[in-house]
Amino acid sequence: MKKLYPLFFLLLSSTILFAQNIDPQLSKIIEAQEVFQKEQAANGATQWPDYSKATIKKQIKHYQAQLADLAEIDQSKLSASDQINQDMLQLVLEDRLYNLVNESYLMPLNAEGGFLTGMVYRTQNLQLKTEKEQADYLAKLKAIPAYLAQQTGLLKSGLKQKKVVPKIIAQNCIGYVADYLNKQPKDLFLAKPLHKGETVNQKGLSIIKEDVLPAFQQFHAFLEKEYLPQVREEIGVRNNKDGKAYYEQRVRYFTTLDMTPDEVFEIGQKEVARIRAEMDAILEELAFEGSYADFLNFLRTDEQFYAKTGDELLAKAAWYSKKAEEILPRYFGKLPRLPFTVNPVPDAIAPKYTSGRYSGGSMESQRAGQYWVNTHNLKSRPLYALPALTLHEAVPGHHLQGSLAQEIENVPKFRTQTYLSAFGEGWALYTEYLGKEAGIYKTPYEDFGRLTYEMWRACRLVVDPGMHYKGWTRQEALDFMASNTALSIHEVTTEIDRYIGWPGQAVSYKIGELKIRELRKKVEAAQGDKFDIRAFHDLVLANGSIPLSSLERIIAAEFLK
Repeated sequence: MKKLYPLFFLLLSSTILFAQNIDPQLSKIIEAQEVFQKEQAANGATQWPDYSKATIKKQIKHYQAQLADLAEIDQSKLSASDQINQDMLQLVLEDRLYNLVNESYLMPLNAEGGFLTGMVYRTQNLQLKTEKEQADYLAKLKAIPAYLAQQTGLLKSGLKQKKVVPKIIAQNCIGYVADYLNKQPKDLFLAKPLHKGETVNQKGLSIIKEDVLPAFQQFHAFLEKEYLPQVREEIGVRNNKDGKAYYEQRVRYFTTLDMTPDEVFEIGQKEVARIRAEMDAILEELAFEGSYADFLNFLRTDEQFYAKTGDELLAKAAWYSKKAEEILPRYFGKLPRLPFTVNPVPDAIAPKYTSGRYSGGSMESQRAGQYWVNTHNLKSRPLYALPALTLHEAVPGHHLQGSLAQEIENVPKFRTQTYLSAFGEGWALYTEYLGKEAGIYKTPYEDFGRLTYEMWRACRLVVDPGMHYKGWTRQEALDFMASNTALSIHEVTTEIDRYIGWPGQAVSYKIGELKIRELRKKVEAAQGDKFDIRAFHDLVLANGSIPLSSLERIIAAEFLK
């Protein structure tokens, strides 16, 4: 996955708005959104997200008004850039409104911790350089008990309204909180920013000891004694109130296309069969004596495929990162200014985390992008999959795409900071495929690693709707993933649990990749010998993370006239 970004930001900049020729009606909507977001974020430095009834009511009213205004605009009369602005606003605002009306916030937990992990993300990279920033962070720590109390109230309301996470997700989150409680204040993730002077350090540690840890203790007791006994055993969101309709909406949002869960499921089955045939061809090339299942067991158990230390894994990831950078000038005309580094996944979230992730950086914040590699449980981090993981998370994947998006000029700020999974994850998966034609995979095992990652994403198209829409059990999903990919059993388990706790998101990867490959084939067929891969890639990335329907329109207008 991933790219580690919030799903979207709508933090706009009026200085940019007036520097371009935006349609007046659309400009008015964007300016209104800017004002609204600034109001919502006014206390962001010292507070946590607010889910009070008054705030939610205000947000619903605002989004309804915004969407009504958008509906009055004739898109055919807009410029190409404004058409994208409208597409993205429509998609994001509709999704925000749906989740508020549907009360999705009553389920703030997922397999990776949900809002708990969100607290890690919001504090991991803070740099308290000034006295005000230090004071703001102390205030933020003081606000944690109230934040946990509000989340407890939401979970209680969810119990009453039959909008809950399944038991396996609740158990995972109890484990996260228990881990926090087993740490000394100085070792808790919230203490990491406390490094600017002894005074702020002592005050912060005192707040963590006297206020934060007791609040986490109360929250842990609530989850274990009250919430867990009442949540559902069934894993699929279809078992919640209005669950099937909710999943249908999640699929439309995460694919940015008008697709149904049944269509996704069917595409997944076809892709699994196609990729399996390519995998079987590699077994023949290696002259492996044994079945496909035997080969998967060989890959999962042979020591040659695993690093002995975390440092060794990080060093290899860094090496593959540099080899990936080597191919960039051949495939891209424009490259970003922002560099990236390789770091381990933070200890606070590593045990139940995926193999790698991208954490975005910023020239403005003086922070490089970060390719996170999970050094926890090395027996589940195969080296043969590391080239594909590196292409996906670093370059030409998430770092390249996200950093170029930040550099786009003369568009509203939300265009440079919005992240849509179908585009972002689809692009990153496409770059794994690109690595094969670029010669990144040097051995049949590394090519098999690429295929097992592609198979992994194809399997998601089957297991995600299978669990959430068709009634599959967790064991059925685990068996399907384990029998078709070379992922370690540990990673198969963490992945399936992630899909259980995040309905719909997992299908975005493969759908996005298939769309980009489909568009490339159309352009190659239309242009023949004149096809310029650098020009194609530059245009795909030129507008940031956009809906796939918008991408289709842009590619057709430029290359398929």
